[in-house]
Amino acid sequence: MKFLYSDTQDYVDPDYDFLTDRSQPGHERYWDDQYAHEIMSTSPYDGLLVSMSAIRQAAGVASSKVRYSTSEEQRMLRVGARKFLRYDAPRFKDSMLMGDCGAFAYVEHETPAYQPAEVVDFYTDAEFTHGVSPDHIIFDFDTSNPPADAVSDAVRKRYDITQENAREFLKLTRDEGMPFEPMGAVQGWSPKSMAQAAKSLEKMGYRYLAIGGLVPLKVDAIHLVLQELRGAIKPETNIHLLGFAKADHIHEFVQYDITSFDSTSPLIRAFKDAKRNYYLAAPGGGLSYYSAIRIPQAIENPRLMQGIKRGIFGAEDLQRREQLALTTLRALDRGKASVASALDAVMDYQRFLLLGDEKLTGEKLDRELTKMHEMNLRTLQDRPWQQCSCDICQKAGVDVIIFRASNRNKRRGFHNLGVYHQHVQRTLINAK
Repeated sequence: MKFLYSDTQDYVDPDYDFLTDRSQPGHERYWDDQYAHEIMSTSPYDGLLVSMSAIRQAAGVASSKVRYSTSEEQRMLRVGARKFLRYDAPRFKDSMLMGDCGAFAYVEHETPAYQPAEVVDFYTDAEFTHGVSPDHIIFDFDTSNPPADAVSDAVRKRYDITQENAREFLKLTRDEGMPFEPMGAVQGWSPKSMAQAAKSLEKMGYRYLAIGGLVPLKVDAIHLVLQELRGAIKPETNIHLLGFAKADHIHEFVQYDITSFDSTSPLIRAFKDAKRNYYLAAPGGGLSYYSAIRIPQAIENPRLMQGIKRGIFGAEDLQRREQLALTTLRALDRGKASVASALDAVMDYQRFLLLGDEKLTGEKLDRELTKMHEMNLRTLQDRPWQQCSCDICQKAGVDVIIFRASNRNKRRGFHNLGVYHQHVQRTLINAK
């Protein structure tokens, strides 16, 4: 079972100065930066997934979150995605490089943003090893398995569009001499309809299926889908789980003989989760989670700036407390400060972070301070960054646990990817 990471232009400056919080003069984004697979000696994933909607603005889809500039897209198609992503070192030559359409970008539209012919050309030009047929997400999901005539016309239309696109996509791919392995996208409104879609794709000639629509589903519902699906298709047909948001539960799904899955969860949690920001392998198996120590930049954080504007606290005093929190935390890392002193300095600064939130007053503020105190105490007592031997933690040290701007937060995300990748590998070994 291969773990793929979905590219969202996540890279860091390898020479970033944590003490001054800046890059070297003349630093150029992308060109001087490094992806996770470059900065870490052991790649934290088995392959990369690139979504077309993150690269190319679709006609009529103004809401599409395109991350690439036109020149970046042109360069990727000229040199190939593997070289553009600097995923072309000899150790990556057998790694998957998968493309999909990024159907969430056009989910509110009646039809997909890209036609099969455009998608085939894109995958071919970018030199992907695998490519998913253009699908249309179905969010209506019912575990009671209602028949087709019991669901809305809009749902049936999305199902039919996904199937017809897959049929045309496979034909075009064959006409082009199979420059990549085609993957048939599965969408449905229930476990049985998804199994029916998978069986239909298999009959068309697909040998690798990409199961979509899983993101909003709960773990139990995903089990039902895979049980029905595996019962309907051949054992040798490969399965990929698209956007598998339940990555922590991957051990439960080994039984379905999953070939691959993609997830951004380990990296995103580094800076979007309320408390599970840092991953660590648990002694008895599984994963442990720690809260990062939040020390945002005093004169750049929106909430702190609001507090300054409202006259709750002054900028100079805030910056002094910020520096004290950073200095004391680094002293703790060197064994020159106690947990109690580091906790006091951190909480003294974080109190102002909460005071800047107009919604937090009275008992709510006290509860949040108590939660923050408990999470910080556990992190400072255990010092998980000192227990990790990955390249990120060895080089960044305590800065990897500090919740503060992109270069720290993404490094923590890279670390999480590496820990999670090892967790998947252990899970597979234990399942044998």
